[in-house]
Amino acid sequence: MENLIPTLAIYALPVIFAITLHEAAHGYVARHFGDPTAWQAGRISLNPLRHVDLIGTIVLPVLLLVSNAGFLFGWAKPVPVDFSRLRKPKQDMLWVAAAGPASNLVMALGWAVLLKLAIILPAHTFSLPLAEMSRAGIEVNAVLMLLNLLPIPPLDGGRIAVSLLPPLLAWQFAKIERFGFVILLALLFFGGLSYILTPLLRSFMSFIKTLFDF
Repeated sequence: MENLIPTLAIYALPVIFAITLHEAAHGYVARHFGDPTAWQAGRISLNPLRHVDLIGTIVLPVLLLVSNAGFLFGWAKPVPVDFSRLRKPKQDMLWVAAAGPASNLVMALGWAVLLKLAIILPAHTFSLPLAEMSRAGIEVNAVLMLLNLLPIPPLDGGRIAVSLLPPLLAWQFAKIERFGFVILLALLFFGGLSYILTPLLRSFMSFIKTLFDF
């Protein structure tokens, strides 16, 4: 517990931006493809306060940190998207859904650049905190990206699957969405989520280390 405050200080910014920019990306891409719902609701914003969910953005990540869960994730207030207003609803759904994980990939690469700088630049007072925060940023964004790519509606991977499947199969598969959150919680509490994500996370972190020569 004595390490809780430093850990929170290291993870706070990476978690908040990973979660909230993920949601903002959905809204931005939805507007690009014809649905202004998120823009009209003021949700296409880099201001984290517009996206923070008390439970998903603050309480759950803190509980996972305290309990040493092994990985960290959460969620923000979902950005409102009216898929029927997209110019090509079924086709454009793929790009709207993929925008969230893509934003996490970009942020993971951005944090990796900062980590590289913290390693190669001359040591100073902020070198260690920057390196630790950068490692946290890579980890958090990697987990959120991989988690959201799981093919479980309403996760982004589920919506991507709905977009790619033939109409009849897509309609049947979309029915899972009402149970999606329950499935996700069951996987979390019974260890299935860790079993699925751990090898994927290791592979991604190995890719980052190779790419940036850490």
